Amino acid sequence: MFLYSWRSVWALVLWPSLLTASTMLGCRDDGSFSRSTSISQEKLLERVIHHAELIYRVSEESCTLFEEMFIPFPMHLQTNQAAYTCITKTLPIPSSRSEIQQISDKWLLHSVLMLVQSWIEPLINLQTTLDRYDNAPEMLINKTKWVSEKLISLEQGVMVLIKKMLEEGMLTTDYNDEDVFQHGAQPEMMDSVMRDYNLLSCFTKDAHKMEAFLKLLKYRQTDKYNCA
Repeated sequence: MFLYSWRSVWALVLWPSLLTASTMLGCRDDGSFSRSTSISQEKLLERVIHHAELIYRVSEESCTLFEEMFIPFPMHLQTNQAAYTCITKTLPIPSSRSEIQQISDKWLLHSVLMLVQSWIEPLINLQTTLDRYDNAPEMLINKTKWVSEKLISLEQGVMVLIKKMLEEGMLTTDYNDEDVFQHGAQPEMMDSVMRDYNLLSCFTKDAHKMEAFLKLLKYRQTDKYNCA
């Protein structure tokens, strides 16, 4: 499909800085929690937070690059319309500051795990969709693939953390992905592009939530008496 190739030229300007950031991120992180059960709870939490930070950062870069490549400027305002609903909207995730402050450490972890597991399949499906795009830069494809792989690793780390912190078995929080946006359909070209962009945008927001919840958990663990 032909997808606004005139924006491709403009996006090329952004590539050097984005490529540098991605290369640095890849060098700093081995993406594995296979030996996490042998390290301390504090170190494990730090690694999980670091993973979440990287995922959020690269997802932001991916979303920006997608917008510059494929979304005409007059349509930018339409990306926030209710027609494009985030797939995790129905999850019981705390949103207000008061709700977040009142929930337990267990529910913070539970919320992170629900968000992570809800996004694994949609991001895998997005890879197939991006492969069909004409003029889709390799950097965008690689970034979304990287995020998808790191999200699976983050799931592993969060589940090990749950077991360590709560001294219990793994939580079962799999979301019914039949209710998630289906990428297999073939809508009109621009509608498909807008949906893919909305999916990336929604994931970026949820990635920020994951990072924020984990950092709040670390703060509580560091100073339990001053974080009521």
